[in-house]
Amino acid sequence: MAKKLHIQNLILQGEHQQLDFKFEISDAMKIAKTFVAFANTDGGTLLIGVKDNGAIAGVRSEEEKFMAESAATMYCKPAVEFTSKEWVINKKVVLEVIIPKGEHQPYMAKLPEDKWRTYIRVGDQNILANKILVKALKRKNSPNGTYINYTEKEKLLLEYLEDNPSITFSKFKRMAKISPYAAENILVNFLALDILDFKLTEKETHYILAEQYRQDEPF
Repeated sequence: MAKKLHIQNLILQGEHQQLDFKFEISDAMKIAKTFVAFANTDGGTLLIGVKDNGAIAGVRSEEEKFMAESAATMYCKPAVEFTSKEWVINKKVVLEVIIPKGEHQPYMAKLPEDKWRTYIRVGDQNILANKILVKALKRKNSPNGTYINYTEKEKLLLEYLEDNPSITFSKFKRMAKISPYAAENILVNFLALDILDFKLTEKETHYILAEQYRQDEPF
């Protein structure tokens, strides 16, 4: 009974930042995007054998385990660690795959034509990370640490975000009258130090003050 309740409670949550449903793993390369998105963000759980609407379809667990292992080792760089557990619900097998937040970010997923891309988890979507977010992940996990030269440009950015909900890369670059490289480096540093956070829209990335530095939610 406990195992049934565990899976049902997860399904009732619906897909979100740390939970995804898959009817099956038909393509290890495609599922690698979910693996790296979880590893690059907050970790998460993948329920295989569950339809998008929450209906339990069941899987052949050994085949799915093999596909998951292939995705994690062959199509993720570095390899993504995970644990898995089988649950039998009404004679149907659900494979629970748990992916912790990675210790070697950024993780990349292999795409066709031997291309590698970094994905992050935003809500229930795996989103391609832009260059600034990728660099921030690298810098955040660098053993060399992150150092900021606090100039008028950094001050300008923080003062603007105290009075405004967000800023885009292009707006900051124009406002500060600095080169793309300089604007990018400032944003990367602040993201790496958790001074800034980000929100994604359909068109662009918005940079915001991290929660501990703001009083009101900007979105």
